Amino acid sequence: MIDSYSWASAFGELFVSCCEEYDDGNTDPTNWFEPEDLDFLKAIGCKPRELFDFVEDCCSTDEGEPSPETALLIAAARRDYFLVEQKGVESTNIVAASELPAKTADLDGFVWLPRIIAKAEAKLRGEMDPDTMFGCGGDRAFLSKHHLHPADFLRAVWAAHGDTAKILNFVKSGQFA
Repeated sequence: MIDSYSWASAFGELFVSCCEEYDDGNTDPTNWFEPEDLDFLKAIGCKPRELFDFVEDCCSTDEGEPSPETALLIAAARRDYFLVEQKGVESTNIVAASELPAKTADLDGFVWLPRIIAKAEAKLRGEMDPDTMFGCGGDRAFLSKHHLHPADFLRAVWAAHGDTAKILNFVKSGQFA
């Protein structure tokens, strides 16, 4: 078991190792992880598929996003929620892509906002459908347009406790309310 002091380093090393696997042509994440890697990911509330999605996008997009640092910050927000709110107990619920608001849905004129809020809530709880990614290209475009970091957005959603007005204020101002 990794301690709370060194988990970030372990995550970074695993991320880089997975990027190397991907760059070497191994795009099957079921071959990336040793049992201790899977135990580590479980202990921080990260599913192997979530790490794969970050690695795949990092390695296959021109902008290299999410970067290892961004992936770590997102994983840290999820880890904190997992340990603080969920007391280290995984949710058994999965939010299907069909349950998410449409990509064209808007909140106060902000197209994509209802969708990314629902995805952020599912990400925090560890309930993402394996075929859905928090931090996908659409999420990155929305967050970049509004000068928001994905990990900050997760933390704002957590702090809002379901109050969309607080999240809307965060998107408008970039400040936690």
